[in-house]
Amino acid sequence: MISGLWRSGLLLFFLPVFFTFGQNTPSNPERPEVAFSRAKEEYALALQSEKPLAAARALQSLGRLYFHAGQYPQSLSYYAQAGQKLEQLGEKKLLAENHNALGELYYYTKQPQQSRLQYKQALLLFQNLSDASGIANTYGNIGHLYEKRHLYDSAFYYQQQALNQYLSSQNREGIAKIYENMGSIFEDLERYDSAQVYFQRALAVNLQTRDSLLRIEIYNNLGDILRKTGKAQESLGYSRKAYELALRTHERHYLSGSTNDIGKAYHLMGRHDSAYHYVALSRAYEAEIYSLESSQQLALTQTLFETEQKNNEIERLTNERQFNQLMTTAVVIVLLLLVGLITLAYNRQKMKVRNEQMLSRQNQLVYKTQHELMQSELRNQQLQEEQLKHELDIRSRELSTHILHIIQKNQALEDLKSSLDRLIKDDKRDHKKQIKKIVQQINDSFSHDQYWLEFSNTFEQVHQSFFEKLRTYSDHLSISDLRLVALLKMNLTSADISTLLGISQDSLRVTRYRLRKKLNLDPGESLTAFIQGI
Repeated sequence: MISGLWRSGLLLFFLPVFFTFGQNTPSNPERPEVAFSRAKEEYALALQSEKPLAAARALQSLGRLYFHAGQYPQSLSYYAQAGQKLEQLGEKKLLAENHNALGELYYYTKQPQQSRLQYKQALLLFQNLSDASGIANTYGNIGHLYEKRHLYDSAFYYQQQALNQYLSSQNREGIAKIYENMGSIFEDLERYDSAQVYFQRALAVNLQTRDSLLRIEIYNNLGDILRKTGKAQESLGYSRKAYELALRTHERHYLSGSTNDIGKAYHLMGRHDSAYHYVALSRAYEAEIYSLESSQQLALTQTLFETEQKNNEIERLTNERQFNQLMTTAVVIVLLLLVGLITLAYNRQKMKVRNEQMLSRQNQLVYKTQHELMQSELRNQQLQEEQLKHELDIRSRELSTHILHIIQKNQALEDLKSSLDRLIKDDKRDHKKQIKKIVQQINDSFSHDQYWLEFSNTFEQVHQSFFEKLRTYSDHLSISDLRLVALLKMNLTSADISTLLGISQDSLRVTRYRLRKKLNLDPGESLTAFIQGI
């Protein structure tokens, strides 16, 4: 069988033999050097006639010719120029075909990523045009690319997509070709039964068309599959059909391949004389093809070389004439520029001296003014700092005095409460009700908020934004928690804090424990150190 990769390489190698400008039929071949000269003439004529579409088509033809001649850099250049013109003209279908051609070119230069990108652009254009045949052809190209990278799942998926498009447009030639591609994938996977099924499908559809080249390939593929599965006699029948069809169509490279397959079949059957005969015949066809290809390649190379020489000579003469004209113009311009520059330089120098003197005086004045402003700002800043320090000292003293006042007041109230408690315990029950009322009033005074409000305001002035930063650690702090935190920030003792808050030492420990939980402190972490660090 002619595998996908071998078949592509074979077509690339021998296609110049059968390449025809405008059509590709064995009955009327056109030599590559003739096609190349014609494409050059058509491109020059299109430029003279200002026909950009014809010029783009001629560039595509030159790209194909260079591609089949193996001159990939030149081919890429012509295809790129054609693509630019087609994009400017808005010829989306031709532009999509150009992307497909570039995809094939990048594939043969071993740049699969660039090839895939070109196929993707072609596919988008064909999809926008709703061109089923173009979409199918592009899907087939993508599938072929994945097959050669041994990504068979992706290859089969895209071949299936191509088949769906060909089926929707009832394109028998395309359907037969995709079935043949699918068979090749299964053959690469050595799933010969599936490969044979798809090759049979391809043959059934191809018999309804006039595509004799694909039919030869299918016959060869079926013969190859049968031979690989040990059915040499059956494979011989398909190989002979391929040989007979190749004789009628004068396809020398298929003659070489089919006679070689016949020789392999005879070898498996033990008929070595016949095998030797057909292998020798295959070599003769191959030598004939090689000789014909060599001569045509030589003629094409000579044509390309002569054309490039002529183009280079024309370009050289044109460049020399343009260069002489440019030199004459340049000399005149340079002389005028020199005179102008000398005059301009003299005037600029005089102006520069005057400007520098004026700028120097201005700079001195600006420097002096800036220096005075800086000195003034510095003195203002020093005064502001001293004032702020003075205000902070006053606030600190007020805060300390306020706390001391609260402590003294609470201590006095505590003493009074204790005295009243002793009176209650006395037997003079007629005073108990009145004394209890006094004790209750004293208790109420412990929780009075007036002093705490004044304290809070003064505390905020000394410790600016302290409570705002504290709330970033917890949003659930009560007023009592904030009072405790403020007193801890003042670095007061536990005795003073319990007196200020009017609670016992035990109640203070409980309150501290709850505050630790609200602030999410780790066990062992100091509450006082944490608050001092805020």
